[in-house]
Amino acid sequence: MPSLSAIARRHTDLAPGDIAWLQLLQADWQVIADLSFADLVLWLPDRDGSGFWAGDQMRPTTGPTAYVDDIVGSFLPIGRRTLVDAAYELGRIAREGDPEWRDDVPVRVEAIPVRHEGRVIAVVSRNTNLLGVRTPSLLEINYLQAASDLAHMISTGLFPSAGQRSDHADSPRVGDGFLRVDAEGRVVYASPNGLSVYRKLGLTGDLTGHRLTDLTRELVPSKKRPDEETLSAVLGGRAHRDTELGSAGGPGDGVSVIARAIPLRPKGEHIGAMILLRDVTDLRRRDRELVTKDATIREIHHRVKNNLQTVAALLRLQARRIGSEEAVSALEEAVRRVGSIAIVHEILSQAVEETVAFDDIADRLARLVTDVGSTTAQVGVRREGSFGVLTSEIATPLAMVVMELMQNAAEHGYENGAKGEIVLRAERHGAVLEVVVEDDGKGLPADFDLDAATSLGLSIVRTLVESELGGHLTLGHAPDGGTRAGFTLPVE
Repeated sequence: MPSLSAIARRHTDLAPGDIAWLQLLQADWQVIADLSFADLVLWLPDRDGSGFWAGDQMRPTTGPTAYVDDIVGSFLPIGRRTLVDAAYELGRIAREGDPEWRDDVPVRVEAIPVRHEGRVIAVVSRNTNLLGVRTPSLLEINYLQAASDLAHMISTGLFPSAGQRSDHADSPRVGDGFLRVDAEGRVVYASPNGLSVYRKLGLTGDLTGHRLTDLTRELVPSKKRPDEETLSAVLGGRAHRDTELGSAGGPGDGVSVIARAIPLRPKGEHIGAMILLRDVTDLRRRDRELVTKDATIREIHHRVKNNLQTVAALLRLQARRIGSEEAVSALEEAVRRVGSIAIVHEILSQAVEETVAFDDIADRLARLVTDVGSTTAQVGVRREGSFGVLTSEIATPLAMVVMELMQNAAEHGYENGAKGEIVLRAERHGAVLEVVVEDDGKGLPADFDLDAATSLGLSIVRTLVESELGGHLTLGHAPDGGTRAGFTLPVE
């Protein structure tokens, strides 16, 4: 489905500022549809004046839909919907008493011009399915009155607000809690859900008649509410923005509420506002649990890293007490393997998520190889390409594989006193990671057979690549001499 901006650029002469204004309106699309109990369609004028394009639509959650099918991107020629034509040409709200019939459903249509900087730039059609209409309750009357006020503000260019928008992804919806306040900030109507939210904050009586700002000061301690300027602006209904407040309680306890104000000025003068409320106590509790869980996981990685470093230190002590060169060599290899795993856990202990940028790990492993990798040759390591971000499940075995291949190249690929370079190359192809370790040393023996190799290091590499990582290992001669080890593995 094409976006509003894409349709506007393709079919209209609307300026970037006009499109931005329509996107501000689009941000409150669901609120207007729910208050209206009606489907909304945003009609954009075609650049040649022959009709309108449906730039967006929204169905209500408070009533039955009038549009079963999606119509975004469809074209409406001039003369097909006379109310839309009239609203655009005359610059005022157009409505008729007789409903339209669509698929045996009576639909009442109202067309609202969208004004920006004194010009009509689009039309909103409000389509109400009359099969769901009955004698309205007090709640529905207040919803419809607020929707009517917003419609007049849209037609005069006073809505949407060009000021500060919501900072919360969990901004309140109409059904979460609805209050109507007058110009002095006194509550003139509170929906049952809105009243319930304030009951959770400690209210024992009714909301109607209270100045919402003063009442909230009594119920919510100062440390649980915003500064006085924000509190008065939002709960007094003077600023189009939201804020968060809560009830008293111990650490992690109490109620958390987001309050959002939409000032109402249908004829240009401030007559009050609607205040939307949402109880986000459970969301905040889950947020705290996730933060605690993340901190715990990072602490576990930190402790694992410390324990692995302790194991490596013990192995080094043991190596110093053994007279056999073969045993010392085996213990040193074990130290390096443990160290490569410790590096992964060290980086994970500092990460916010259970993913790591593996390039940092690869560079640290390369430094280990350069510093202590070979006592007989002077070998440098150069990385080409990027591993990207990998999960911890992939990073840990991959670190061991990369370390083993680079270590094998440094130890067995060069003659005594030789100089050389190992290239570690990584390349992502969608969901596949390709890794190559290539050296410029003496190369493999002529009769080398990977399947028949008995080296512990190669056995570890094959097991990790094929069993743990689900990849495939190849080992052979490099194009320009030396040895080339490569493998591919899925990373999604």
